[in-house]
Amino acid sequence: VQLQASGGGLVQAGGSLRLSCAASGRTLSNYAMAWFRQAPGKEREFVAGISWSGAVKNYADSVKGRFTISRDNAKNTVYLQMNSLKPEDTAVHYCAASNKFYADAGYAAYDIDYWGKGTQVTVSS
Repeated sequence: VQLQASGGGLVQAGGSLRLSCAASGRTLSNYAMAWFRQAPGKEREFVAGISWSGAVKNYADSVKGRFTISRDNAKNTVYLQMNSLKPEDTAVHYCAASNKFYADAGYAAYDIDYWGKGTQVTVSS
């Protein structure tokens, strides 16, 4: 499956952005999905995950209450709504597909089967 993220940009602290991840090549409903991010000089980190149907979601502690992951399998698209953005959210954000899903824990990078190209999110203070 090919994944293409979009929707990144420059926003002031406290603002919002909505990222989209469009899938092609295979049906998105075959995969659990996730968003990761990587800031300069830091390791790629898990942000949010969603099960195949969208019924179960999990989040990194750093984004709980501010970010919402969702999916529309009919449109082969996954979303990440990001509210109350902070400068520390500045990073390249990646969507990812996995054949696994952990209801009580986030993903590690080695759990991911397919990565999309990232989209830059920059939050100014």
